[in-house]
Amino acid sequence: MAINKTAFRVSWYNRLDMKERFELIAPCHFGLEAVLKREITDLGYDVSHVEDGRVSFTGDPEAVVRANVFLRTAERILINAGTFRATTFEELFQGTKAIEWERYIPVDGRFYVTKAASVKSKLFSPSDIQSIVKKAMVERMKSVHNISWFEESGSPYPVRVFIHKDEVTIGLDTTGESLHKRGYRKLTAKAPIAENLAAALIMLTPWKKDRILVDPFCGSGTFPIEAAMMAANIAPGMSRDFTAKTWTGLIEPSEWKYAVEEARDMIDPDISTDIQGYDLDDEMVKISRANARAAGVEELIHFQRKDVSELSHAKKYGFIITNPPYGERLEDRSSVEGIYRTLGERYRALDSWSLYMITSYEGTEDAMGLKAAKNRKIYNGMMKTYFYQFPGPKPPKKN
Repeated sequence: MAINKTAFRVSWYNRLDMKERFELIAPCHFGLEAVLKREITDLGYDVSHVEDGRVSFTGDPEAVVRANVFLRTAERILINAGTFRATTFEELFQGTKAIEWERYIPVDGRFYVTKAASVKSKLFSPSDIQSIVKKAMVERMKSVHNISWFEESGSPYPVRVFIHKDEVTIGLDTTGESLHKRGYRKLTAKAPIAENLAAALIMLTPWKKDRILVDPFCGSGTFPIEAAMMAANIAPGMSRDFTAKTWTGLIEPSEWKYAVEEARDMIDPDISTDIQGYDLDDEMVKISRANARAAGVEELIHFQRKDVSELSHAKKYGFIITNPPYGERLEDRSSVEGIYRTLGERYRALDSWSLYMITSYEGTEDAMGLKAAKNRKIYNGMMKTYFYQFPGPKPPKKN
């Protein structure tokens, strides 16, 4: 049944028209900006700017909601409240105070600076930046509302500050907990790969839902689960909460309802897949199954206890997409070399398969006895890793 949306949204002053436009900022892992840009464009929004670790685009309140619900590779969605240049704390204060904070935050709003980051700028102390920005916001709100004290008993409005080469960008965080937290991963492995990073890496491959996918080091099951969610067209954010859900003066509550209903309508319940996850640890296999069940894709994945040395498959044109051990500790390096050697041997025994893997292990190609067609530098948190790509032949086209 179709839902008729209201013709306007109501702001604190009953003036916020539904055509209100924002510049939205979507941070992502360094090296994966192109993947996120494609996602945003496919969602129907115009990308305005791409830079290291983030993509900016324009949209209305509905775009804020849909971006949070549907984007697989972003870390969060910020409303760009203001951008200006500052080389002194006084300039930072005045620039922040000039932003129309009353446009976004009600008089009882609980606003705070949750993070500040500075790169190649004269202002570099995160704690001082946070303090100055908060003070300037208070002064702006005091002058607008003509009050000297704020109870801050209402909804939270977290703020994030980025300074790059003395250019300040201040964003309102609509997401809250990072978008990589889909809500399904209740249990994790020792060093799990983030859900949004796993999704982005899968998108960098030519894998499609009708092709085989095997992760021989599945850990808590992130690669297989993200692939199964893509295959079934399950939106990553449809079952979780967001900070901006309580911003009822800025985003109508019905917008969240519309987006979730849209996401439910898009799910393909009849999909069949050949997605497999192996791990040598029985406990990890149990954890993977529990996470897949929570994500609603348990029936689409086959998890089992299996060593990489047992990796085999009778069919052609499959994919290995994996996050093997890195061997960060000195005592692990000899065993890791053996693992990579075995992976290379088992991959060569497969007929016309492709292999994609993320690792920081520098001896990857030597240990595997293979030369990657490409390797892409990607920062997994603060760790520099490489996404090694060994593409196999394409299957023949179907008549």
